[in-house]
Parts: sequence; structure tokens; C-alpha cells
Amino acid sequence: INELDTLSTLRLSAPELFVEYGPPSYHGERGDKEAIQRARQRARVIVEQATEARLVRAIESPRQLEEVMVNFWFNHFNVFAQKGLDHLWIGSYERAAIRPYALGRFRDLLAATAKHPAMLFYLDNWQNTAPDSPGARGNFKGLNENYARELMELHTLGVDGGYTQEDVITLARILTGWGFRRPGQTLQARAAGFVQTQRAENFSNNNGFYFDPNRHDFSTKVFLGRTIRGSGIQEGEEAFDILAQHPSTARHLSYELAQYFVSDDPPKSLVDRLAKEYLETRGNIRSVLNTLFHSPEFWDEQYFSKKFKTPYEYVISAVRAAGTPVTNTRPLLGMMAQLGMPLYHCQTPDGYKNTQEAWLNPNAMTQRINFATALAAGRLPLNQPPVGAMEQMSEAKRTTADNQLVRSGPVDPTALIKLVGGTLSTETKAAIEN
Repeated sequence: INELDTLSTLRLSAPELFVEYGPPSYHGERGDKEAIQRARQRARVIVEQATEARLVRAIESPRQLEEVMVNFWFNHFNVFAQKGLDHLWIGSYERAAIRPYALGRFRDLLAATAKHPAMLFYLDNWQNTAPDSPGARGNFKGLNENYARELMELHTLGVDGGYTQEDVITLARILTGWGFRRPGQTLQARAAGFVQTQRAENFSNNNGFYFDPNRHDFSTKVFLGRTIRGSGIQEGEEAFDILAQHPSTARHLSYELAQYFVSDDPPKSLVDRLAKEYLETRGNIRSVLNTLFHSPEFWDEQYFSKKFKTPYEYVISAVRAAGTPVTNTRPLLGMMAQLGMPLYHCQTPDGYKNTQEAWLNPNAMTQRINFATALAAGRLPLNQPPVGAMEQMSEAKRTTADNQLVRSGPVDPTALIKLVGGTLSTETKAAIEN
């Protein structure tokens, strides 16, 4: 997609983003309040370009199922862009840990998210340290269970997945020492060598993941009834194997997929069928989706058009239906924020809800109608130069561009009815024609 060529931060790995845009104190520079504020302001371009890329792909990509699943899995493995350093890594997280695995095997997706600095920082596993280990000092003094708990409750087994608090503690022990090289710490590299260190240690994904054996618990552990011998980083891989192929994970993910695509209260028969396919194919996401899309429940008329779109889905689908060219996504991002769903800004690890009760209310419906009216009338400045291009303009050129916004023309009502006519009532068709 040509519109993405100007977005320079999309080409940088997580370590490179840290070196280029990280806080001054991590580079051995003066870390006063003004310097930190300047660095933070400069780094805003990362989130801006990440959101630009997501929306452009969602609107224009011919691989629409892939885009739908990127949205689904990012929400499943949610990371909040405004927690500390995560504003540096949010785009890299989606690009390197979510997108390549969205239609692959769940086990690979699980490991990719677990090892990305964005997730390690968001759920605090970068600080997770065996209390009696040689590296237990400073910010690394003891176990941190946050990631281990959410990994089982949200990412894999589900809240009723059959695990105990002891399993949470054990998984946290298994994942001690999992983090990233962070400048300013005696146990990890300085910023100048950050990127080179990752390459030298031959991390194939080059995302900056680092296992610190000095902070790991090497004792033998029993996790979900299975013995895992102390072997360092391999313990985590064994735990992921157990979690990814667990029947509770199969059912939890199958329920979420059925709820996402079919009904807020999906039929048990469909969930069971998807879970069976998941286990038989060892978590092959594409195979599970194929089963879903060919299921009788998916085509059952009682579920037709029963899903109420989230703000993200509503805005994207409206623009796609209108066929409006988009080079400026800011009005779309603003609409999502007004409707309570700012992209990459869900603070809690459970992500945004995808059920009707979360989004249907009188005020939201009024805002949706106003957005649709403005879009159909061509009143939204969607043809302004994209974020990357605007940032690279001189002040004079930027002012000229702002004063000469090209607005798209009104939507062709006949073309719109032809595109989505099968889902419209007679009254709605008449309103569009008028």
C-alpha cells in the first residue's frame, strides 16, 4: 500500500525505536523534566504512524480477513500505548508480534506476544525475578505475577480454565528473567550497544527480547499437573506448549471467535465444533476459521446481522462502503475516540468489548448517525496529506495544506445501495436515495 511508504517508524525494530526515540536518561543524557517532555513529544510520531498504518490497511487492503484477525488478536493480546515505554513499541508490537501470526498457529502467536518488549513492559514481566537469584536487586527484587495471571485468565485458559493460584505463581517462576535489554541497568546493556547486542545474540525476530539467567528460578516446577525441570528459557517454551494445547484454551478461544463473528451469546454446538478443530489441528487458526465460516450456525438466519459493530468496525466499514479515498485518518480516529474506542488506548489487558451492551446507547447512536451523514455528504477532510507527509512539510507548506483541505464528494446513493442493499430496509433505501 503506497500510502505507508512515508511512515518511517514502520521500518524500525523495537530496539531501534528505543534508541531513536527513548527517554534521554536511558541514553546517559540529562533527564530533567523539559528534556523528558521534548523526547515524549518527539516520540508521538510512532503512535501516530502506527494508527495511520492500521487504518489504511483496514480500509484498503485486499486481504480483509487478515485485517479483521489483526484487530481481533491485538484486542485479545491487548497492550496500552500510554503505559510508560509502550508508546515506543505499540506499532512494532502489532507489526512483529501480531500481524505475521494472525492466520497461523496460536502457539506461535502466543510466544511472539510474550517475547515482545511491549507486552513484557505492559504486564511487568520485565521485572519478574527469582527472589533468591544473583540478579535480585534494585527494580528486580522478586516475583511479579501480573503477566502469568493474565496469560492464563485472558490469553489462554480463560477465567474458568481450571488453574489455581499456585499455577499462577509457578508460571511466574517459570518466566523469571524474561525481559529486554534496557539501558541504565547494571545487568543489561547501555543504549549505544542495544541494537547491536540484539543482533549479536542472534535473536531471529530482532524485537529485543532477552533472557537473563541471573534472575531466573532454575528449580524444578509442577505446572498444571506437569513437571517442568529447571532448564532456563526452555521452561517457558514448555509452558507455552502446555497452555496452547490445553482443552480449556481451545474452548476459551473458540468461544471468543464465535462471539466475535456470530453472536454475543454463541451457540454451544458451534463453540464445541471449533474447539474440536483447534485441538485436532494443534491450534491452526486458519483451519478453525474455515470450520466457523462453513458451519450451519454461521449461516443460520437467526444470527444474520445480529452483531452490533464496535466503533472501530463501524467507522472502517462505513468508509469502505462509501468508497471514499482516505489519506487523512485523523477524522476517523477522532470518531472512534468520541465513541469510546480510541485505537491502542484500552488501558485494561482484557481489551475492548465486542458485545452490543458495551456500545449501544442513545448518545452513541446520535454520534454514529452524525458521522454517517458527514461521510455521505463528503464533509470529512479525508483527503488531507497523511500524517507522515504532513510532519515532513515546512511550516509554510503545512499551513497551505491545512487551508486547502480537499474534501471528498458526496457518496453515490445508487452505488451504496447496490453494495449493501441486501441488508437495508425499504425505509433506509428511500432515505439514502433522497
